Amino acid sequence: MYKIAILDDYQKVSLGMANWNSILSSHQISVFTDHISDEKELIKRLTDFDILCVMRERTPITKNVLTNLPNLKLIVTTGMRNASIDMNAASDLNIIVSGTRGLPYPTAELAWGLILDVARNITYENNKLREGEWQKRIGVGLKGKTLGIIGLGQLGSQVAEFGQAFGMNILAWSHNLTQDRAAQVGATLRTLEQLLMESDFVSIHTVLSDRTKGLIGKKEIALMKNSAFLINTSRGPIIDERELYKALKSEKIAGAAIDVFSEEPLDKQHEFMSLNNLIITPHIGYVTKETYEIFYSDIIDCIHNFTRGNPTRVLNQ
Repeated sequence: MYKIAILDDYQKVSLGMANWNSILSSHQISVFTDHISDEKELIKRLTDFDILCVMRERTPITKNVLTNLPNLKLIVTTGMRNASIDMNAASDLNIIVSGTRGLPYPTAELAWGLILDVARNITYENNKLREGEWQKRIGVGLKGKTLGIIGLGQLGSQVAEFGQAFGMNILAWSHNLTQDRAAQVGATLRTLEQLLMESDFVSIHTVLSDRTKGLIGKKEIALMKNSAFLINTSRGPIIDERELYKALKSEKIAGAAIDVFSEEPLDKQHEFMSLNNLIITPHIGYVTKETYEIFYSDIIDCIHNFTRGNPTRVLNQ
């Protein structure tokens, strides 16, 4: 019998998203719905477990954590990439890390929800109406505006295609992007500087890496139009949060919508909470029923295959 921990089940839905009966009949499952940031407390909680089921990228599984979990044999993460797991340490400790499938469209859909929100002040007007006020701001239309996309991979390409449906002009940049690739989704290649200067909306869809950490800082934000909006549904550290706060506070840019943060969950006292030209959502880009059903069904398959001596969907270590 293996002891299995399901971490960070914020919505208390993990056991209802797939059929766990075959696992429950043979193994012991513990579901944790809270988040622990302190490593000592995390190690104390997880020390007896053989298998961890983790949601990207909620709980960092660091070298220190891995070293202090003597029974750990398998980690199953949602998705086939999880920057919060120290893969080198897992390999050194002979801990297998497996991943799941996912869906390619929910985050792109959320990005468009956020674009529409900041353009038409949906959240702001909803809140004001509930306070008894009526029509407080004037929105902006999307047709004819310029959408700049940073990172034109699978998600960025979908956002570009949605932008064309709204009649927007699409610009794109990433480190290795070519004009031919951009043209395939109706975008025009620009340098990062040109994209920031010309765009009315900038949406980030690049992968977090050493090259992209802090990609959007003081200098980059200064290039943006005063009327422009910045949207990030990728990873928090791509933007310098302090510089974004100062730009929004001073109204250097018109607004922003952020679904991801350098530290998650976002602290209740974070300075972002004081801004009324910022939409913040709790990293829900991938949080849909359809995605969760795939995540947890694949987690069950990975556990079964591991217990049968044939681990599958193993991440590169």
